Amino acid sequence: MSLPTPEKVEKLRTALHAKAKGSPAFRFYSLYDKVYRDDVLWLAYERCRENGGAAGVDGETFEQIAEYGAVKWRAELARELREKEYRASAVRRVWIENADGGKRPLGIPTVIS
Repeated sequence: MSLPTPEKVEKLRTALHAKAKGSPAFRFYSLYDKVYRDDVLWLAYERCRENGGAAGVDGETFEQIAEYGAVKWRAELARELREKEYRASAVRRVWIENADGGKRPLGIPTVIS
C-alpha cells in the first residue's frame, strides 16, 4: 500500500509541475527551501520507512530513529539543511544476484542521504 501524499505536498508538487510544463525556459533557482519543509521531510521519511530498507554505512535503523524521536530527528535534519551544514554520507555497496547468475551492485544510502 502506498502512502498517500499530504494535500500541502501535493499542492507544491502540482504548482512546480505546472510552472515547469507551462514555462519550459523558466529556471527554478530556489527549490532548496522546499526540501527542508517539515511536511516534505515527513513524507520522504515515511516512504523510506514504509519501504523497509536496510541500514546504510552509519548503521542507523528506523527503529533507532523512532527511539530517538522521529520528530526531533527531522527537526535536526531540517536545521542542518536550512543552515547548509548537511553533508551526505557514503553509500553502502552490496552485490545482488541477477537472473543470469551474475551479480550487480546496489547502493544503500543512509536514511538521511
